Amino acid sequence: MMNRILFFFFLILIPAWLSAQYKGETREGRHHAKALAFYNASDYKQALGEVEKALKINPDYIESWLLAGDIYSLRGQKAEAIRCYSKAVTIDHNFFPPAVYILANLQFEERLYGDCIRNYEWYLQFPKARQAEKNKCLKNLEIARFRKTAMEHPVSVHPVNLGEGINSAGYEFVNYISPDASKLFFTRRMTSGSNRDENFFVADRLNDTAWQSAYELGPPVNTSGDEGALCISPDGQFLFYSACNRQDGYGSCDLFVSRKEGDRWGIPQNLGPAVNSTDWESQPSFAPDGRTLYFISNRPGGLGNSDIWISRLDDAGNWSVPENPGSPVNTSESERGPFIHPDGQTLYFSSKGHPGMGEGDIFFSKLGQDNKWSEPANLGYPLNTEADEVTFIVDNEGKYAYYSSAAGEGYGLQDIYRVNLPQEARPLPVTYMKGVVSDSLSGKLLAATFTLTGLEQGNLMVKSYSDAVTGSFLVCIPAGRQYALSVEKQGYLFYSVHFGTDSVAGIREPYLKNVLLKPIREGESVVLRNIFFETDSSRLLPESESELGKLFDLMKRNPGLKIEISGHTDNSGGEAYNQVLSEKRAGAVFLYLTRKGISPQRITYKGYGASKPVADNSTVEGRSLNRRTEFSVTGLK
Repeated sequence: MMNRILFFFFLILIPAWLSAQYKGETREGRHHAKALAFYNASDYKQALGEVEKALKINPDYIESWLLAGDIYSLRGQKAEAIRCYSKAVTIDHNFFPPAVYILANLQFEERLYGDCIRNYEWYLQFPKARQAEKNKCLKNLEIARFRKTAMEHPVSVHPVNLGEGINSAGYEFVNYISPDASKLFFTRRMTSGSNRDENFFVADRLNDTAWQSAYELGPPVNTSGDEGALCISPDGQFLFYSACNRQDGYGSCDLFVSRKEGDRWGIPQNLGPAVNSTDWESQPSFAPDGRTLYFISNRPGGLGNSDIWISRLDDAGNWSVPENPGSPVNTSESERGPFIHPDGQTLYFSSKGHPGMGEGDIFFSKLGQDNKWSEPANLGYPLNTEADEVTFIVDNEGKYAYYSSAAGEGYGLQDIYRVNLPQEARPLPVTYMKGVVSDSLSGKLLAATFTLTGLEQGNLMVKSYSDAVTGSFLVCIPAGRQYALSVEKQGYLFYSVHFGTDSVAGIREPYLKNVLLKPIREGESVVLRNIFFETDSSRLLPESESELGKLFDLMKRNPGLKIEISGHTDNSGGEAYNQVLSEKRAGAVFLYLTRKGISPQRITYKGYGASKPVADNSTVEGRSLNRRTEFSVTGLK
């Protein structure tokens, strides 16, 4: 807006300045005077006629070239205006230096980036240039240099329109793709007809490139009002979205959540005043850790018109006061459409503030080990265009992205496309684990809590839940890492296992794992698969901390529970050595619990050496299973 104000300020200034310069002493000067008179009367056709007469007499009459550029600019004939201003500044840059600024702005708008760069650089040397003009020069220079380089070095992408089964004559904004890439969720807004409110739609994949016709998500999420910007948690259990002008709202648009109940979505709930403000909240994206929500808001305290904000869910189910990640992600202009990939560290978003190709470009930033975001990188041309690219999501594999754009020959005002993602913009590949949780005795399907911990750093990667109706669960996990999985439910002993995921294989196909939870009763036992010791030692490794914490929590929640800790080895080494080692290892777990405050009267420990194998000691795998720590329920009150 400021650019246009300055532009028209100079257009008004030029004729006044030219009038002051005119002395009427030449034939061309007299024609120029007539041109000025017609200009002031808004008779641009007659004015141009007199300009042509003046320039026919004197082709280097700079005043008339400037006036012609002014007239063509006001008439919106940018190419002609550029031609006239270029001629004027070629004759003499210093005659009227603001003309160089006007010319550079016109060249910028017409995407003549090499030309506008040269003229902006010249004008920045003009000593009387105002600071506002210099600021605009510097900003446009940065953008022009980026666009020139991007267009000279395009990325190798091949956008494919998803077709009329998904795209309509209105707007489609892509929101979410399921972990197996079989379902696509998006927002549709029509501009004609009786149904003009925003609603959510779902499409099912037919094959690699074809989709069935989309259908409405339906109630209770879709209503007669506007809903938009849906996201689904990576485990498939929670649906977050924005809804506007609701009776239970706190501002113009609020964030809501619906929980999966079997094959249906439950009644949506407002996320409450910690997340929602009296302003505008929209475009949520829920991280794979099951507790971090990214969203867009124009609330006070941000850097620009709309910023990315982050709120976190605590163990009690309360949302934290949203934090603004600040620079370098957010800018003084608008950020939109955040999408945190299931790898948990790659954030894609649309921005109008970072140098880009058009109205809004797609960028990505990665979260480092120091918990800081990297400088956002533009996904490049021609993925980003002069049109507005708004929403952008990436499949689990990181190979394909889906985005909404107004560019190209689409079916409507904003269409959804699929594009191969450039290698440098790809996230960590992600695979997923799925299965069903049930009671080990009755077979009853259970709602349970999942926690997935990275063994290398001991950090919580995912907190998730199995469905209350079906017992099913799905956990997204970055490939190529080692994990400890724990499954818990009140009244049951927890289940634990550790496993590794291949960095390439298995990404397309999930890890299948059905979990049987044992009710807390005397005689039941659990193998503590995520307790680790140094080789031939009873020294606990740091990777054991998460599992030990689960056992401590179980004892705290069930004060009448008594257990025996048992240590077991394989048959390598002597019998006496194995007996001592197994007892010391069991004792190490006993010491951990009692030092944390569990009464010693509730815990016994014993080493069994190699006397109770659970697998064949003749194989590497069997010996690994035999080296274990267990606990058994010895009493209940």
